[in-house]
Amino acid sequence: MTLTQSITRIALATALLLLIPLAAKFFLPGMGWDVFDFVFAGVLLFGTGLTYVLIARKWNNTVYRVAVGVAVLAGLLLVWANAAVGLVGSEDNPANLLYAGVLAVALMGAIVARFRPLGMSRAMFGAAIAYVLVTVVALFVWTPTGVGAEPSVPRINELAANGAFAALWAFAGWLFQRAASMTNSDANRQLA
Repeated sequence: MTLTQSITRIALATALLLLIPLAAKFFLPGMGWDVFDFVFAGVLLFGTGLTYVLIARKWNNTVYRVAVGVAVLAGLLLVWANAAVGLVGSEDNPANLLYAGVLAVALMGAIVARFRPLGMSRAMFGAAIAYVLVTVVALFVWTPTGVGAEPSVPRINELAANGAFAALWAFAGWLFQRAASMTNSDANRQLA
């Protein structure tokens, strides 16, 4: 499939996915999306799909492509959840801005690794560690009061949700590690 065909499919999938909240807006009175929400969701979904296509094309390895999918999904969910309700307290909690560092670690690590499987593995494990560190800082070191604080959310819920996000990054790292070992074993077979 050509890049143009892939981009067209991503655009169509994005449009189809946006039809769900659009229909909900007409039929559910509590649906509070405005134009900004639709634009934000469209850019986020299209950007996620495009990122997947561009990176997954780097290697002809199914495990690598699944790993890219998990990593891109982790990034999408991180941004979406943080923008919608916040990962620590409410979406108004300034500590939620720290999670941009996780995306920076993953992205910069991937670029430095030139998207090679072993380097991507290290980048994703680095993102998982960064995620845990940001969560610890956000929950236990920097605890805003006032509008940013949300005492009604039990700490265990925040820890469980953030643990699941960190696990996604670690799972992507493990998949990239598997892809790297498969690539190395294929290279060794060709040399023999």
